[in-house]
Amino acid sequence: MSKKLIINANPRETRVALLEEGGLVEFYIERGSSTHIHGNVYKGRIVRVLPGMQAAFVEIGLDRTAFLYVADVQDDTKIFESLMDINKENSEPSDLCTISSCASIEEILTEGQEIIVQIMKEPLGTKGARVTSHLSLPGQYLVYMPHVDDHVRISRKIEDEDERERLKNIVMESMPEEGGFIIRTASAGVEGDEIISDMNYLLQTWQMIKEKSDQVRPPSLVHQDLDVTLRTIRDMLSAGIDEIIIDSQTEHKKIISFMDNLLPRMKEKVILYQGEEPIFDNFGIEIEIDEMLQEKVWLKSGSYIIIQNTEALTAIDVNTGKFTGKKNLEETILKTNLEAAKEIAYQLRLRNMGGIIIIDFIDMVRPENRDKVYAAMQEGLKKDRSITRISEISELGLL
Repeated sequence: MSKKLIINANPRETRVALLEEGGLVEFYIERGSSTHIHGNVYKGRIVRVLPGMQAAFVEIGLDRTAFLYVADVQDDTKIFESLMDINKENSEPSDLCTISSCASIEEILTEGQEIIVQIMKEPLGTKGARVTSHLSLPGQYLVYMPHVDDHVRISRKIEDEDERERLKNIVMESMPEEGGFIIRTASAGVEGDEIISDMNYLLQTWQMIKEKSDQVRPPSLVHQDLDVTLRTIRDMLSAGIDEIIIDSQTEHKKIISFMDNLLPRMKEKVILYQGEEPIFDNFGIEIEIDEMLQEKVWLKSGSYIIIQNTEALTAIDVNTGKFTGKKNLEETILKTNLEAAKEIAYQLRLRNMGGIIIIDFIDMVRPENRDKVYAAMQEGLKKDRSITRISEISELGLL
């Protein structure tokens, strides 16, 4: 499958598009006025402890105080031991610790206490950012967790036992005195020296974080994650990207410099676009972005879905629209829902949607038909790099 990363960069914003067989499948945008903060590390101060909510507010220097759950300040080793199903290796293992299994927040934190935290969910609406003390630093092949000692876990997407053993041995032979590693899916088949190079990069990053946190007073930013261009390259380049085409000479130089340090053999994939037509127009991306911004998405059969975002959740409604089918009603509904499931999985990936998503499929009478739609939804979501937890379809058609 042909894969291209197309990057449009100017002083106002940077847009990144992933094309598969010429079609847009992932899209990211970062504007100068709204910088991405997910993954940033801050030295903060506890300003309020809430025993009734088992949480605390942390001042980290943003417009609103950040929110820290008790589960996100627990012993990392216990959490790490439970981290067995890794679909996207910068996942949120702290969610595995329930309030009932954790010490109380007032036993761990006090007002005025200094703490190093990382952004795990960006501010949304009136809500401040959610933070965690379980720091994780993602590289291309590894994720370093500095507070988990002498532990190595391997992505379950690497199924070959010999390869799993090889990768574990590579990492274990060079383990630092502190910290643990998650071996990412991208490391499969990669030479040991490249993996160790990635490890050293992450260890250097952690050392810089420690040094800066010792030098500054809270609230302070002590580590900023890569910008959208370099972050996307780091996470995607090993996933079979054939070309990286960019229309900015400045960004082109930045990418080459980044690859010199981490991915020298990949530099030949980077191409400076010099066409007269705007790069996104040339690849037909602008039209697809316009369609992506619409609430209503038409399906080939004449059915359609409606995607509506709220602060609490995303609601997706499936409708038969112009599609009337050829035989009985149940068959028409099944065909519509199957087509919708495939399109919804695509739209979730394309729009980079997360949080709670409720899909209202058209009611199906037969349980086996609900199972077919559920299976189609699971299959479609396999292409999404995000972690997904999917419930079974209810009798009302809700998923």
